[in-house]
Amino acid sequence: MYIIRQLPKIYYFHTPFQVREKYYCKLNALPKADWGFTMKAIIPVAGAGTKLRPHTYTQPKALIPLAGKTILSIIVDQLHEAGIKDFIFIIGYLGEKIQDYVKAKYPHLNCYFIQQNERYGTGHAIDLTREIVGTDEILIVLGDTIAEYDVKEVMNSPYSMLGVKKVDDPRNFGVAEIEEDGSISRVVEKPSIPKSNMALVGVYKIKETNFLFTCLEKIILTESKSYDEFNLTDALECMIQSGAKFQALKVQNWFDCGKKETLLESNATLLKKFGGNVSEKHSFENTIIIPPVSIGEGCDIKNSVIGPNVAIGENSTLNHAIIKDSIIGAYSNLFEIVLNNSLIGSDAEVRGVSRSLNIGDNTAIDLGGSNKG
Repeated sequence: MYIIRQLPKIYYFHTPFQVREKYYCKLNALPKADWGFTMKAIIPVAGAGTKLRPHTYTQPKALIPLAGKTILSIIVDQLHEAGIKDFIFIIGYLGEKIQDYVKAKYPHLNCYFIQQNERYGTGHAIDLTREIVGTDEILIVLGDTIAEYDVKEVMNSPYSMLGVKKVDDPRNFGVAEIEEDGSISRVVEKPSIPKSNMALVGVYKIKETNFLFTCLEKIILTESKSYDEFNLTDALECMIQSGAKFQALKVQNWFDCGKKETLLESNATLLKKFGGNVSEKHSFENTIIIPPVSIGEGCDIKNSVIGPNVAIGENSTLNHAIIKDSIIGAYSNLFEIVLNNSLIGSDAEVRGVSRSLNIGDNTAIDLGGSNKG
């Protein structure tokens, strides 16, 4: 039986201007040589998620509900199902919630948590993992990246790979320039005049990890920043220009979870993909369910129409509600309300009339037309 234990905080110097803090949480498990696999997954989840406020004032973006799951659980499940057991989570803002969630949901995995107190960019975040990674291969998946691709194929590939997807306007993304044989000749972060429309989606398989950490150290020591950050894209470009070979991984789908509108679109698409989830134990009085819908355990729903494309968290109460194309957090209470394209946080209460809303956790709203009597 595996038991989680908290290891002490470790301070160490790595660059002349930087002190790092690391917090490790791992499982008492078999020695590494007996695990049979040496690839580690790195998931950076330290960002503040400012585009999803007010929700991210109280909840890390990675734990925002999506299609009856969370963004983080979709990523971890996808990687674990392909055989990855070692996970490194880079946490920061509200990081204790990430730790608690992972410990509770994934006690069988070998997990490490690294605290990134100052968010100097993705390159800085990945550089913090070098002691845990050692010389193992790594698969980096950004904590707001949900993409469809064959993870086992990536793991078994003899090449380092970068996930890419064609986009209409690549100026807001890292961009890869790809040769006819699928090799990547150059990557650049948010170019003003892109030479390619193939965006980096946030999935990176690195075989030559020593090479990566050498380039990360180089850009940090020389303070080579893009948009005032130490960017992972710049370290990858350093590797390419120094002779590293990367192949393009063209993902099948890429779901944007960075803001309300695209999060709701992704929720609808993933509900269709997963098929929704309404327990057979549920019995909702005088209520119509229009699939796909996901409803958590312990919900009390009466006199309502739910769906399509609705995800409701556990232990929520709805009465005289019409909800479609929306995400409702856990322990929420909605009465006499019509909602469309709405994102409602956990432990919120809403009463009133038809609206499109974006309401964070621990909020009570009375829109009128309802008596609390």
